[in-house]
Amino acid sequence: MRCGGGAGSAAELPGGVTACGFARSGSDPRLNMSPEEWTYLVVLLISIPIGFLFKKAGPGLKRWGAAAVGLGLTLFTCGPHTLHSLVTILGTWALIQAQPCSCHALALAWTFSYLLFFRALSLLGLPTPTPFTNAVQLLLTLKLVSLASEVQDLHVAQRKEMASGFSKGPSLGLLPDVPSLMETLSYSYCYVGIMTGQEHLRPLLRRAWPAPLFGLLFLLSSHLFPLEAVREDAFYARPLPARLFYMIPVFFAFRMRFYVAWIAAECGCIAAGFGAYPVAAKARAGGGPTLQCPPPSSPEKAASTEYDYETIRNIDCYGTDFCVRVRDGMRYWNMTVQWWLAQYIYKSAPARSYVFRSAWTMLLSAYWHGLHPGYYLSFLTIPLCLAAEGRLESAFRGRLSPRGQKAWDWVHWFLKMRAYDYMCMGFVLLSLGETLRYWASIYFCIHVLALVALGLGLALGGGSPSRRKTAPPATSLASGKLREE
Repeated sequence: MRCGGGAGSAAELPGGVTACGFARSGSDPRLNMSPEEWTYLVVLLISIPIGFLFKKAGPGLKRWGAAAVGLGLTLFTCGPHTLHSLVTILGTWALIQAQPCSCHALALAWTFSYLLFFRALSLLGLPTPTPFTNAVQLLLTLKLVSLASEVQDLHVAQRKEMASGFSKGPSLGLLPDVPSLMETLSYSYCYVGIMTGQEHLRPLLRRAWPAPLFGLLFLLSSHLFPLEAVREDAFYARPLPARLFYMIPVFFAFRMRFYVAWIAAECGCIAAGFGAYPVAAKARAGGGPTLQCPPPSSPEKAASTEYDYETIRNIDCYGTDFCVRVRDGMRYWNMTVQWWLAQYIYKSAPARSYVFRSAWTMLLSAYWHGLHPGYYLSFLTIPLCLAAEGRLESAFRGRLSPRGQKAWDWVHWFLKMRAYDYMCMGFVLLSLGETLRYWASIYFCIHVLALVALGLGLALGGGSPSRRKTAPPATSLASGKLREE
């Protein structure tokens, strides 16, 4: 079974706002941490010792115990709003039972449609769910669409096998037909992935060690540069350089907050042994192993097999901060969800062009995050940046000397970070008016720069990002040196 959301469960922090999680009323604006967010962090941390307990349990206790813990946490944090998750699960299960050969598209339509109803509850005069309910609902959407896709792939493969007369390879008939209702419920409510997202102590410590530093950096940066300042009229009386600079620490605090949450989510998965594959399998975030590894031939070899947890890895902090291109930055951020979007949205886009696929994926990603206009303004800026950097890179970089290419990559990296700073403001300000007010105060500089770069690249004959013939650039920078990925 693919990971689905994986450790990306921490992608949606409670506190009144999905995805960015910046606090609203009832919290200290200097720390940007609401009581709900502190509760969420405690849930993530509790999942780590729970994982150690379940790791040594038998299969039955693992399945039903993990589901019971997840359901208990859901009931504790969501209360009667847990009904939304149950309705989503039952609807998806019914679609899988009714149409196993086409349930992927049906499950995608059902879960995304329910998200629209879920977010319109207050408009309909119904009780507004807790922020935790939103987090559960978003991750269930990923998990259930992944489950439907697995079932559909299996049934399509079985039909092909039957049509070929079982002529080659082992029969698929021994594989389960469709998951039962109880199996679907246990998978959906398993605490690994509903809230949090081999020898395992050392990999856990390797993942966990930066989290305290990132937490301190978040508290410091959000204290010195509170987001609420951008909402005040006095902010727009500041000089242009000050307004331009302010988005840099805001995005820095944004990254530090998510680094802590995602690292905690990954540690919860590692403690439970979830997502462990042999290193030789070359697992990737969300998708699992990319190579088949034969089972060990002896207990000694089994004991010496080295494992990693790349499948549930959700953030590459180094890659996020030091990759060169906007396109690469997307790969290193919220990695399991990025894999899900590529697998289930990008590949099935109605048109095949790279720009359209990117825009389609960003549009649905914004919808998945919520209905706030800031999400759409930010996400739909990404395709413009991708097209601009692809065309300009194709037109220029390959013509430069090696030294010139290094200088190009440093400038590209600097502009990539400023583009993400700029788009982050839409994520944290959320409203149409406040986002456009800030962007207008800095003269929509990233949009203007991207349009100029795109026009220049087109004028100079730069190819589309998917058809570049120039050598690929280094994808990360550190200590003044380039590193090939």
